[in-house]
Amino acid sequence: MRLARACLFFIFLAAVVAPGQITSFKHVILVVQENRSPDNLFQGLCSAPFGTSRSCSSSPTGSQYDILTGNWLDKTSSTGVTQPTSIELVGDYDPSHTHSAFTTTCDEKAGVCKMDGAANDSCTGTCPTRMAYAYVSNTDSTLTPYLTLATSYGWANHMFQTNQGPSFPAHQFLFGGTSAPSAADDAIGTFASENMTPWTTPDAGCIALSGVVVELITTLGEHSSIYPCLDHETMADLFDDIGVSWKYYTESNGSIWTAPNAIEHICVPNEPTGGECTGSDYINNVVIKPAEVLTEIGECNLPQVTWVIPTGANSDHPKGNEGGGPSWVASVVNAIGNNPKCKDGENYWDDTAILITWDDWGGWYDHEPPTFLAGDEGDYQYGFRVPFIVVSAYTAAGYVDNTRMDFGTILRFLEKNYGIAEGALGFADARSTTDLTEFFNLDQVPRVFQTIPARLDANFFVNDKSEPTDPDDY
Repeated sequence: MRLARACLFFIFLAAVVAPGQITSFKHVILVVQENRSPDNLFQGLCSAPFGTSRSCSSSPTGSQYDILTGNWLDKTSSTGVTQPTSIELVGDYDPSHTHSAFTTTCDEKAGVCKMDGAANDSCTGTCPTRMAYAYVSNTDSTLTPYLTLATSYGWANHMFQTNQGPSFPAHQFLFGGTSAPSAADDAIGTFASENMTPWTTPDAGCIALSGVVVELITTLGEHSSIYPCLDHETMADLFDDIGVSWKYYTESNGSIWTAPNAIEHICVPNEPTGGECTGSDYINNVVIKPAEVLTEIGECNLPQVTWVIPTGANSDHPKGNEGGGPSWVASVVNAIGNNPKCKDGENYWDDTAILITWDDWGGWYDHEPPTFLAGDEGDYQYGFRVPFIVVSAYTAAGYVDNTRMDFGTILRFLEKNYGIAEGALGFADARSTTDLTEFFNLDQVPRVFQTIPARLDANFFVNDKSEPTDPDDY
């Protein structure tokens, strides 16, 4: 009888514990949106219905959200502070988010950003006074998918973009850990710091037209520019070495948001300038239709690692988006969460981590000063805060993390998850010290997925026939 009871106990234990016992994720999806800061986009975390169970604070403890709702620092104001104004997600102006805009907004003194210079920054479009001092209202529930994801899964209070500047270098850091022209340049603190100039063509990277350049920053300051074709090891190379499949879903081959086109050995351009990427890695793994990721999830063809870049309509970029961003991100999460078991029995929800971030701060005010790295790299690292949400069946609802992290933290997570030595690239992944493991309890039974409510669903994005535009109108 005792033996029978013991057997029943172990059968029961196996039934309870086994579903949650995974050692790593089979799939990781990195969704990259555009140009927002936490103070700008996530004020809704501080008010009902999302702010009813926890408070917001500029000095968070425990599960408080690090969002400042008023008294934003402004050295041009007679009181030294400005009260933010409410705006819609779809806007008609765009605060500058260049490296020079970072410098102006930061207003550094004694190695610390004073965070009071945003009013002196420039802007394009119909620009109001103190245009950077604004937050996105959720009065029409446009942001509800984002707020639901942040409160239902994991939120990072202190995710900083690695670079002090705009999209081109940011996407290079997210793909390969650096925007340096080479590994040697990274070591001495020389980085591509801006977007392409002149902006007369959508072509970027190793297929840009002759005369297109990207500005460099060095420890002596910005003083030169190069043709925007870089060459160094990337995360994709590390994955290729161990047979981990990857894809990069993006809007166009010639976009500054299509990071692989600027890595020479991946692109393999067929012309010195103005050509096409012909490398097998590029042709096989870069997909020129973001919504194709939804199709491949539904067909159980999801690669192990994916970068997902939006179209302009769904990017959240303030001057050019059409309000589809929150629904777009929700559609990716819902596709994973609601996908039925594949023919081999795999359930994507049980073995997939979804990481959602924004590539740069977009010129919007944020109160949290970044940490400057020691050494040569510190002249360009870190940049301002960006939102970061972690979604998985093993992430606790309402988890708020207060670790200071950057894009290198994401790369360290990818390395750890796929059995690569953390810091193997030797770039931002090596300079970061954390790897996101605090967001996951892989021993727990997978959470039951609840659909994220959104105005638009996957069918809309898969069947959308409108002409795609770049994520950012520059």
